[in-house]
Amino acid sequence: MPAFTLYGSRGSTNTDRVRLTLAEGGFTDYELVLLNLQKGEQKSKEHEKRHPWGKIPAITSAEGFTLYESRAICKYLATKYSFPLLPSDSDVEAAALFDQAQCAEMLYFAEPAGRIAFEKFAKRFMGLHPDDAVVSNALRSVEMFFDIAERLLHHKDYMAGNDFTLVDIYYIPLIQRLFTCGYGDIIDSREAVSAWWDRCVNRPAIQRMLAADKEAAVAAA
Repeated sequence: MPAFTLYGSRGSTNTDRVRLTLAEGGFTDYELVLLNLQKGEQKSKEHEKRHPWGKIPAITSAEGFTLYESRAICKYLATKYSFPLLPSDSDVEAAALFDQAQCAEMLYFAEPAGRIAFEKFAKRFMGLHPDDAVVSNALRSVEMFFDIAERLLHHKDYMAGNDFTLVDIYYIPLIQRLFTCGYGDIIDSREAVSAWWDRCVNRPAIQRMLAADKEAAVAAA
């Protein structure tokens, strides 16, 4: 029996956040159960026992422990299985900087980037047109975020300091989605941000997962 089951969906940035964490940790003892979001499987009574808001991802361990919300899952897995993606508990300042960087990612990047992804990517599969005003406003917020990140990344290698951590992983799926939606210049046009992005996505474990996902997408097309 696998250590836990991950309930998610292909193409879900939140699911990919967890999968990238597992890939970077070299952990394979789990089962991935893909829910069909178009059919509303995430809203089933069974899944709402795992995630009361009917969202993905969620995990259930072999012992019956259940957890939802991607960042909580990532941090739990990194702690439980000792992935080298968190600052040492004994380094109070590094832990504080990690928490600070995590808050910045959630509040100032993921919220507007998620709006862009929904309007320009998800709505296509729903047969809906994007709201250009929403996209324009969100783009301004993302541009402002990376203007500040550009200054900060001239003085450190990664978002929480000089070590690659979970916080850097948290960015990857939504930045990939920005590239898919035609907004990669937000990253490429900023020297320090672009260098940081290259350091993140060129890590061997992350490269392997991204390449495997690309092959799977081509096969399914």
